[in-house]
Amino acid sequence: MKIFILALLLLFQLSCHQASESSQASLMPVWKPEQKADNGKTSNIVFRSTDGGRTWQDISAGLPKPTVDDYGFASDGFFSNDNGVFLTAGEEIYHSTPDAKAPFWNKEISGISWKQVRTGGERKMVESNGVLLATSNNGIIRSTDDGETWSLVISEGGVGIDVAKIRGGFAAITYSSASKARRVRTSYDGGQTWQPIDAGLPASLSISSIIQVGEDFFCGHPKGIYKSSDKGKTWELLLPSVEGKVFNLSVSGDVIYAVPKNGGC
Repeated sequence: MKIFILALLLLFQLSCHQASESSQASLMPVWKPEQKADNGKTSNIVFRSTDGGRTWQDISAGLPKPTVDDYGFASDGFFSNDNGVFLTAGEEIYHSTPDAKAPFWNKEISGISWKQVRTGGERKMVESNGVLLATSNNGIIRSTDDGETWSLVISEGGVGIDVAKIRGGFAAITYSSASKARRVRTSYDGGQTWQPIDAGLPASLSISSIIQVGEDFFCGHPKGIYKSSDKGKTWELLLPSVEGKVFNLSVSGDVIYAVPKNGGC
């Protein structure tokens, strides 16, 4: 587990180069799924919002065209930090800064696959104030000794889907065998106890991710991207789904990134 943490930290600390500048992609208040990019340009791979989800840019320009429908972008090949967002395409890793202009992407590592960098398998893990939370086949697990020992803190007969740091705590998505749907929860005591925040979301098997930007929560759902400004009591649909895919979400500062993925993460 320590090797996994070190591998992530090494990748997070890669030097960042500003993408070359040209014309700014247009902002759109609502994405229209039938809209296609002109001149054969890559589109519908990744979107960005810099205003709390009110408007969205398709920032796919500069990425290679996908060779398969799924493209390979998922929770294990898509993450962001203070330096922007990182995506994988085959054996390459691409990086875009939060203020990048088209073409938005720089190739960061050549000939090194994401699996060679990620040594932790399919598990997703976050840390806050000495507490580690991670997804597992049985739900969400917790460690307070740098990953030496783990305890199960959410278990509903299904796997853990996502964990994320939020202000003052954590958020998590798990599968519940009782409700036969994915559930969304938050914890404000270091992951010991959890409260559901998904009463206002349509029940689904493919809820993919949960993030916080400022005071607002954002959730990737088969119907699109939902936003809650009241800690999950109510939710508003901001961006409808693209081509029937589910948005995986990540954040860099106040910039939100969304990658459509078949079936979510």
